[in-house]
Order: sequence, then C-alpha cells, then structure tokens
Amino acid sequence: MSTEIAIETQGLGKSFGSMTAVDAVDLRIEAGTVFGLLGPNGAGKTTIVRMLATLLRPDRGRATVFGHDVLREATAVRSMIGLTGQYAAVDENLTAVENLRLFGQLLGLSRKASARRAGELLEEFELTGAAQRRVTTFSGGMRRRLDLAATLITLPPFIFLDEPTTGLDPHTRERMWSVVRGLVDRGATILLTTQYLEEADALADRIAVIDHGAVVAEGTASELKSSVGEEVLRIDLVDPGQRSLADAAVERITGSTPLHGDTPATLSVPLRDIESAADVLTACRTSGIRLRGFAVDRPDLNAVFLALTQPKAAPALPPAEFTEHPAEKAVTP
Repeated sequence: MSTEIAIETQGLGKSFGSMTAVDAVDLRIEAGTVFGLLGPNGAGKTTIVRMLATLLRPDRGRATVFGHDVLREATAVRSMIGLTGQYAAVDENLTAVENLRLFGQLLGLSRKASARRAGELLEEFELTGAAQRRVTTFSGGMRRRLDLAATLITLPPFIFLDEPTTGLDPHTRERMWSVVRGLVDRGATILLTTQYLEEADALADRIAVIDHGAVVAEGTASELKSSVGEEVLRIDLVDPGQRSLADAAVERITGSTPLHGDTPATLSVPLRDIESAADVLTACRTSGIRLRGFAVDRPDLNAVFLALTQPKAAPALPPAEFTEHPAEKAVTP
C-alpha cells in the first residue's frame, strides 16, 4: 500500500522585492505524521506555512495539500486545514466560550453544535473553569491553549502549528506536546515550525532544517544527529598511570587511538555504533583498568542546528510586505 501524501511542494519560492524569503523548497509530508521545520529567525519557516495555508501567493513552484493545488483550489485547501500562528488569534474582549462558539459558527456549525463543541474543547484543554472569563484576563499559556482549541473546532485533517509554544513555561509546553501527540493519534497531520530544538526532537517524525529560505537538510532526528558526528565514549580513569594500558585496550577493540582530554585520566573514544561502547568497557575490565566513570556523548539537535545554519545580517529596513503580522486563521468560505 502506498503512503498518502498530505503536502507536497516542488520548487516553492517567494520573494519580497529583492529579498528571497523562500528559495526552491521541495517538501513531501506523509499523512498521519508530525513534520518539523527547524531554523533560526528569518529563515523562511512562517512564509512557507503561509503559502501552504493560502495566506500568501507563491511566486514560483507549486504546492498541494492532499492533492489540491494551493493556488487553483484554495477553497478546498482551506476546508482541510487549521492554523495556529505565532500570535493568538482569539478575540480578547470575548470570553473563552464565546470565542469558541463564534469560530464554530464561522466554520458552518449550528448554534447547538458550536456550543457542544466549545464545551468539549474547553474540557480537553483544561479551560472549563475559565470558560466565562474574558480572554484579556488569561495568561499567555491559557491564550495559546484557547487559540489551538479554536483551530480544532472542526478537527481538520491537516494542522499548521507555527511556533505554538513560544513564550510558554516548561509545564505548559509539555501539556501542549501532549495535545499534539493526541491529535496525531486521532489521525491528524501536523506541520510544526519551532526554534525549540527539544520540541522538534520530541514531536517530529521528520525534520527539515531551513536556512536563508532553503532546505539545507532533512531526515529523522536520529539521521540529522548522525550527519554531524558520531557517538563518543568518554572514560575517566581512577589511575592516570593506566592510560597506556587503556589506550591499548581501546585500540584492540576499535582499531583507532583514543583522544586524550584535558587531564591524563580522561579518554574519548569515537564509536562505530553504540554497541561497541560495551565492548570497550568490557576490555577495560578484563585488562584490570579501574574506571571512575564513563558516559556516551551523542550529537543532539543543537549540534545539527549550529552545524547547518549560519547567522545572517538582517537588512536595516526590511520590506514592508515581509513585516510579521498576527497570523490569520484559515476559515472555510
């Protein structure tokens, strides 16, 4: 059976005046997964989201959402997506329940169905106790939860989450992660943009690293980590005088000479694979080498981020068309 493709782009591009914001981006996102866009500020992540959500018109290339072209079939695309932008799009002068009922009716639900769905979402997002409070009294975390709840009024099959946890405390961020996992369990497909490396690592099935508007790497978190280096076994000896003996044991197992740290008692051993760490430790024990401790250092997404992205000086006066505004919600006409 072939895997259903939720989003596919070919040579997708967007410029604002002389500035290229998105440069020939090719993406292929499988249905039922979380796809992460990881990159620094100004890399083009939000511009990609806005083009796919029909909020911006691409200058070059093509993009489809569940087979529907974002330009020629924009209405069909909007009927299948939900968008939570970087800024909460709810009305601060309304209560939480009024906001959700309003979105429900804008999306074509009856008054009764809107009220029922609002109650379900308030409970799911732990906002029942604040249902009658105006949003002006909400904390940042509560607003983000309400904003995501509004996106899910009609349970769209594809959801754009554009930096959804920016500014949230760790506890609220973890709660949002649980919501995202629950959405995928129910069959949703999610495109997640984030600057939080641990967020992409925890949630995304595949990750594209965006820099200067282009995709500079793509793969699973493990594949991206492996691309910037291998695991290293760090060994701390009780007796520095046993370093030569330890060197010999490591060379016998790995075929290479270990690197020496800042102190004579520390060795770093590049590993072919994680299983070889156990072989090295066994060899040390067999040779009578006493260890104070050991650890396996693995590349993380921070290393990937630093290796693949480069700082870029921002223009003194960015084009007016590119100024960030609160993201609009994609509403079915």
